[in-house]
Amino acid sequence: MSQDQDPTPVNTAPARPTAGAPEYVLPLVVRIERAAPPPRTDALQTSARAVLVMLADERSVGDGEWAQAMRDWQDARIRKVVRRARGAEWRRAEALPGITVTGKAAEVRVFPPVPLDGWPKGLARLQVSGTDLDDPEAPVDADPSAPVLWLNPDLEMSAGKAMAQTGHGAQLAWWALPAGERAAWRDAGFPLAVRTADPADWRRLTTSGLPTVRDAGFTEVAPGSCTVVADHPALR
Repeated sequence: MSQDQDPTPVNTAPARPTAGAPEYVLPLVVRIERAAPPPRTDALQTSARAVLVMLADERSVGDGEWAQAMRDWQDARIRKVVRRARGAEWRRAEALPGITVTGKAAEVRVFPPVPLDGWPKGLARLQVSGTDLDDPEAPVDADPSAPVLWLNPDLEMSAGKAMAQTGHGAQLAWWALPAGERAAWRDAGFPLAVRTADPADWRRLTTSGLPTVRDAGFTEVAPGSCTVVADHPALR
């Protein structure tokens, strides 16, 4: 898995960090037990939903306990770091302040942003690399009436890298939506799908004006690579 994840978003670019200010990252931990790892697509969808749940949580806004850290993070680079845990590691992660989001089989816990060099002990020891995920069966076609996060068909990304990138895409869609559409998405439980785009459709998607993630190129892909297009029906 990859801990890169400093995107250059198209359409909704955050400010650059203030000189000398600490850089914040959003930690996500995916549960991967040896005997029963989650399917890749389920993990990607669950991590994207976890980012949205954190953004919409009352503790993340206004005078909430996580609000200042969320502002410090969102006002700079929206970096995300995905790590894996199993067994006792997962139980220790669950004991820390955060939110666990479940998919069909996947479990992802998202935590309030932390300084890049200031991870809590229970998370700092978790592995970033070493495990990848597969889909036992090909995902069914996405529902065109629901949000879809389209992955670049020309890029090979580890599960961790792709989880962070789909999280970026979901966040850019959230930023781009009017308040009413945000509330409707939240109230519905943030339904979404993650699919790899058909190569024949990819250029159309990237030139459609939809929120698009371009990677900074720290790991796995070249700088400026377009990784995800966030296709929310309200933004078409």
